Amino acid sequence: MRPAQLVLVANARLPSQRAQSLQVAQVAAAFERAGVPTTLLHARRRDTPEPRDPAELWDYYGVPADARPRRVAVPCVDWIDLTPRALQYVPARLQELSFARNAARRVARDFATAWILSREIECARALVRAGRREVFLELHRVPGGRARRRWLLEAARGLAGIVAISGGVREDLAELGLDPASIVVEHDGFEPRRFEGLPSREAARRELGIDREAPLVVYTGGLLAWKGVDLLVEAARRLPKVRFLVAGGMDADVRELRSSAAELANLRLDGFQPPERVPLYLRAADVGVVPNRSRPAISARYTSPLKVFEARAAGLPLVASDLPSLREVLNEEQALFVAPDDAAALSRGLEAVLADAGLRRRMAEAQAAGAAQHGWDARAERLLAWMAGRLEEPQEGGVPPARNLAQ
Repeated sequence: MRPAQLVLVANARLPSQRAQSLQVAQVAAAFERAGVPTTLLHARRRDTPEPRDPAELWDYYGVPADARPRRVAVPCVDWIDLTPRALQYVPARLQELSFARNAARRVARDFATAWILSREIECARALVRAGRREVFLELHRVPGGRARRRWLLEAARGLAGIVAISGGVREDLAELGLDPASIVVEHDGFEPRRFEGLPSREAARRELGIDREAPLVVYTGGLLAWKGVDLLVEAARRLPKVRFLVAGGMDADVRELRSSAAELANLRLDGFQPPERVPLYLRAADVGVVPNRSRPAISARYTSPLKVFEARAAGLPLVASDLPSLREVLNEEQALFVAPDDAAALSRGLEAVLADAGLRRRMAEAQAAGAAQHGWDARAERLLAWMAGRLEEPQEGGVPPARNLAQ
C-alpha cells in the first residue's frame, strides 16, 4: 500500500542557511522520487521572499531535477526579527502556533486523502482532533515545556505513528508513556548524487586554495553553541601546524566567530556554503570533526547530524565527542571518540588521527562501507513501508469525531 499523496509539514524557512531546511527539502524530494506525489508545506516568513523561479529553491538545496515535490508557503504571524533576541520567546511561539494552525487548515481543505508527516506537534494534534487517521509525527527533540508535552501526549493517542530522529528521542518518548511499538527511529541522511564523481584530494584542495601538504581538519555545519565549534577554535590554538577549515553557519554567527578567532592564521572560516560544495570540503580534508558539547539534551541525546552522514558518504575519518547521540551513528572503526567539552582531549584526538595514515585509511574504508543505507532515498523507502504497516494495523478505541478545520 502506498499513498496517493503525501504532505510533509515543517515550520521551516525556505530558503535558509539552517540544516533543518536542507533536511526537509531533501526528505520531501526523496518521497517524490519514490513515486509518491509529495507536497511540502513550509512557513512563509516576512523577510524571506519567494523565489521568482520555482526551480531556484530546489537548485539552492542541490535537489536533483528529475523529481521535485510541490511546495506551498503557509502564512503565519511573523514578527520575531522585529524584536530584540532577549524578547523573542513570545513572538517565536506565536509564529509556531499560527503556522501549525494554518497548515492544519490547508491540509483539511486541500489534502483530504493524503498521508501526513508533520514535524510540528501542534499541527499533528489539530489533525488528529479533527479525525484524521493517516497522520505521522517526526520528532527531532522531546519538548521540555509542560504545555507542549501535554499536546504531544494528546496527539499521540490518535497518531498512526511517530518517527524519532534518534534512539535518544525514542527512549525519552517511551519514558513519557508513549508506546515504543508506535515509534520508529530513522536518522538523517545524505544525497548520494552529490557525492558521485568527487575530485581527488589534490584537486579539491586546489579549488579551495588549500596547501597540498598541510594536515587539514574540516568542520561542516552550523555554529550554534552546543555544536562545540568554540572547542575547535581552541584546538586550532593548540595545534598551530594544522590547518582548520570551517564551512557553514548563519552569517551573524560566522561574523562573531571570525571576531573571536581573528588572530589564528591556521583557521579559515568560509561561512555558509551551497550544499553541492560541501562534498568538496570533505574531500579536501584529512579528518573531519564533530565536537558537540555534552549539554543540552539535543546535543547529547537527540541530534542526528547531517555532517556525520555526509562525511560517511565521502569516506572521511572523524574525531567526535563521546556522546550517546554520536555513538548511535558512529562506531570506533569509523571515528575516534574524545571527551566532550574538553579542547585538550579534542586536540589530542586530532593529533593522533593526523599522525597515523594507516588509521585514517581504515577509518575511511569503514565510513564508506556503511554509507549506502543512509541515503535519503533508502530512508524514504523504509519510512513508506513502515507507515503502510502502521495504517494496516487494527486501530483500538476508534477515531474521534471529525471537526471542520477549514472553517
